[in-house]
Amino acid sequence: TMAASLDVSRSELRKALMLLELDGQITRHVGRGTFVAEMASASRQNPDLGALAARTAPHEAMMARLTLEPELAHLAALHATPLQIGAARALAEEMQGAADWTDYERLDHAFHDLLAECAGNPLLHELYKIMNAVRQVVVWRKLSPDSARPPADYHSFAEHETIVAALENRDRGAAKRAMRAHLTSTMTAMTHDE
Repeated sequence: TMAASLDVSRSELRKALMLLELDGQITRHVGRGTFVAEMASASRQNPDLGALAARTAPHEAMMARLTLEPELAHLAALHATPLQIGAARALAEEMQGAADWTDYERLDHAFHDLLAECAGNPLLHELYKIMNAVRQVVVWRKLSPDSARPPADYHSFAEHETIVAALENRDRGAAKRAMRAHLTSTMTAMTHDE
């Protein structure tokens, strides 16, 4: 509804909402909705994400992910609660039934954000949010322009499963390796046509 009323694409609207969230103007909760933030939290100081995105190349954004997210997965295997691990498994399974790429991207974002939260370090979680907001602005192509939804054998499905299994086994090394492998294959898929 918002995308139609503002005459922008859903993708552009999602990017704008991510920037507003990181700026403290709104809060978003999966399953509950998006809300205008209280004035106290809206006034917090955050980096100028637009300027940061303008200075960041897509490859640099992926390198930031490869630096941060494997460490977050490592910490998540140590600190995640059973409830959080169950939520990660549910998201991984739900992604396999995504109706379209937009639905998949929403679930994938929730999955990776949950893992960052599971690391148990609020500062690292905030750094992840900043990195992810910049990444979403500078991403250079859609995940798949040739299909309406992820195919049944989409590489990320098995990779997400491997990450969740490592969390369930509390295997920090395996979680770190699985996240690195996932991000490496994602980067390979994104640059394959270049």
